[in-house]
Amino acid sequence: MWLAAGNPLRWSAAEPRGHGQAMKAWRSPCPRLSASEDALLDGLVEIAPGGGAMAAAQARLTARGRAVLGAG
Repeated sequence: MWLAAGNPLRWSAAEPRGHGQAMKAWRSPCPRLSASEDALLDGLVEIAPGGGAMAAAQARLTARGRAVLGAG
């Protein structure tokens, strides 16, 4: 589902995504390609708490992520 979903930022912006759903979609078959970690470190996405449990957390674009998406 990684690149089949198209642009991962666009996919993330389309609707609220659970943390697990986002990590599954952003997973790469290559352990050296850590798109989700890179996006977090670059400030493009953030994990918002969801009631204390990671399962309830939401992955969402930051303002920087929305700007990058708009520029692309």
